[in-house]
Amino acid sequence: MLSIALTKGRLEKASVSIFSKCGYGIEELQNKGRQLVFKDSKKDIQYFLVKAADCITYVEHGVADVGIVGKDTLMESNENYYEVMDLGVGKCGFIVASLPHLNPYKKIGHIKIGTKYPTVAKEYFKKKGMDIEIIKIEGSVELAPILGLCDAIVDIMETGTTLKENGLVVFDRICDISARVIVNKASFKLKRKEIMELLEDIKKVISGE
Repeated sequence: MLSIALTKGRLEKASVSIFSKCGYGIEELQNKGRQLVFKDSKKDIQYFLVKAADCITYVEHGVADVGIVGKDTLMESNENYYEVMDLGVGKCGFIVASLPHLNPYKKIGHIKIGTKYPTVAKEYFKKKGMDIEIIKIEGSVELAPILGLCDAIVDIMETGTTLKENGLVVFDRICDISARVIVNKASFKLKRKEIMELLEDIKKVISGE
């Protein structure tokens, strides 16, 4: 049996849609109630829904053979898995933003960056040759520059509506991100046939074949 970890939230609906188009028996996922583990009625597969960071943990430890998770979460991880496919859904981008008068690229001296993604932020500003202080924020990161906690933020942006509503502007787009398929390294050897069949089915759906 293949075990697949799906990320809750914005990627959940897109993932379930892909499996539905593959012709898999995902009725339990579509009518999940309070269930935690879901059996496929047509394939020898079980699914479970987890938070993004936990998706990687389950795959790394082999509890899940396959996971679907955003590239933003992967960029913060240690990469103890195989990233095998870009699903092309859940598209958004990493951006640097702040209030219009707080351009971090023009500030002289100490620069504070608020973010949920310290690894991404550090790597980006390191490449820019800028020395920054990272302030880790778990909640609404847009609030940080407004209240003076930091000079700018690094965050993901889908539509930009939240930034605009709070008077923030984008100063740079770091990179584009989307949902990816990851595979446990041992599973890729032990269940290669089943995993390759799964990936082929997904590939046909996302390519429109």
